[in-house]
Parts: sequence; structure tokens; C-alpha cells
Amino acid sequence: MQRIKVQLPETFSFSTDIRIRITDINYGGHLGNDAFLALIHEARQRFLKNYGYEELRFAGYGLIMADAALEFKRELNYGDVLTISVAASGFHKYGFDLYYKLEVLNSDQPQITGKAKTGMLCYDYTNRKIVATPVEAILKLSNQ
Repeated sequence: MQRIKVQLPETFSFSTDIRIRITDINYGGHLGNDAFLALIHEARQRFLKNYGYEELRFAGYGLIMADAALEFKRELNYGDVLTISVAASGFHKYGFDLYYKLEVLNSDQPQITGKAKTGMLCYDYTNRKIVATPVEAILKLSNQ
């Protein structure tokens, strides 16, 4: 079976800390895959806000997730504090990629616990269609 491997960029322009909640824990006693996706969604919202955007207010349009790749590296448990770093790259006519590096502090050394990539498309929610990536957003997010 071929495994997903997320190739992270060398630098990240933004990071945020998020504590694992009890509702993020699954029946296996660790962070659930659905909660992993929710955590990167929260990090994405904070990243966009840092640049003056929101998912529904992105330089005149909105954003919609086209795909997601998740790579689990280590179990996470209730109370763990993650630092989630976010970077944008791969800009194209209709969107771009967001990369996420999830780390937890372990023995005074950050340890990567997960990696993710989401493909984001620029979307006109009024007309229900994808639109060209706004130049303003490319300039803001690529000069991280």
C-alpha cells in the first residue's frame, strides 16, 4: 500500500497553539482523525485572520477545500498542546495549497506529530462556481 507523504515547505509564516480537548479524543484514547482535520481547520481560520481574511471573505470571494492529505506521525492525548504552523504555496489560477505542521513539546524539543496539506479553491458562493485567485491574496500570502 502506498502511503501519503506530505512534503512540508522549509519555512512557515504563521503558527498558533491549540490544546487537545476531551471531545477530540476517540474510542482508542487518542486524537481522532476527524478532530485532526478540525484542528487544521481552526489553524487555517487563524492563519487567514492574521492576513485580514476569512474563508467566506477572501479578497471579494470565498474559499472552498478541494482536497486534504493527512499524515499522522504520533499519538496525541487529552491536554497536549500543539503548535500548528501554516504556510501557503503552489498558487495557481484558481487556488493554492496550505501546509500544516503539527508539533508538540516533548522533553523541551518540538516533535512533529502530524503533517497536512489542503488544496484551497477560490469560490464565488453567490454564483456557485470557482473563480480566479485574487492577485491581492497571492501577493499577501506569498510574501509571508
